[in-house]
Amino acid sequence: MRRAAVLVTALAALAPACTLAEQAENPEKPRKEAVRQGPPGKPADGRVLAVKIDNVQPARPGTGLEAADIVYVEQVESGLSRLMAVYARKLPPVVGPVRSARETDLELLRQFDGPALAFSGAQSKLLPLIDAAPLRALPPEDSTEKAYHRDESRPSPHNLYVRPKALGARVDEAGLKSTGFRFGAAPAGGTPATRHTVDFPSANFAFTWVEYEGRWHIAMDGTPARTPSGKALSAATVVEQRVDIRDSRFRDGWGNSSPFSRTVGAGTARVLRDGRAYEARWRRTSPQDGTEFTTADGRPLAFAPGPVWVVFTKA
Repeated sequence: MRRAAVLVTALAALAPACTLAEQAENPEKPRKEAVRQGPPGKPADGRVLAVKIDNVQPARPGTGLEAADIVYVEQVESGLSRLMAVYARKLPPVVGPVRSARETDLELLRQFDGPALAFSGAQSKLLPLIDAAPLRALPPEDSTEKAYHRDESRPSPHNLYVRPKALGARVDEAGLKSTGFRFGAAPAGGTPATRHTVDFPSANFAFTWVEYEGRWHIAMDGTPARTPSGKALSAATVVEQRVDIRDSRFRDGWGNSSPFSRTVGAGTARVLRDGRAYEARWRRTSPQDGTEFTTADGRPLAFAPGPVWVVFTKA
């Protein structure tokens, strides 16, 4: 009897740890993502496509990230990260794994003129906000059968991929003008930098300058990020943008609040380009406006031509 009691006590002690491990690996596991039950997404005349991309360990390597013009890194439940890749110059054949949308995305996407958003599900109370947003929602249930597919060689739910061209989305480089980003020669000043790290509660990003490529190589959770073909994932400019991150009214299946990153307002940032780090300030006056970055003394801060990664961290 005593041995049985000890066994029950031990199992009870292990149960919380197992639950926490499950949450860290897949914070949405208990809940099947809600899908839109209303009419198909409204038309949009925008010239960018945004795709929500899974970024937990089983989802890597991501597909199509190397073709993105901008990659936004957002904090989600359990302190993990999720990506939103924005395409304006060209569409890759496949992007994914595609996952659910968040409230942060809606404010962030208002800077574009009627963008298209590819995603798979969302918290049920968020769906009406997505329907009301000035964007073209393109989840699987509103798309042609050829647009989305599952890769059965990878674990579910980290195996849903989208073929952007099958969505009927249009892209044009001019769609990037509304971001407020400037591209051009490096400003004076800054400090030499060869490596920069950004920590989330349950995720880590490292950016290492590779001089001969003129790019920042990206690592996630201590592992170099690569494309499915094995090429290093890199960026020409990296921005650590410090924003207000607060609990939203939306919760996941574990009861965890979904973080909301407020990207309207003003604050500080660190911009990495050409092997140097610049302390900067950012300002975005309304959801319809882009984000302007300036040096500490108020001069416009231009980004290096090429892919931009923006990591939202808590101010």
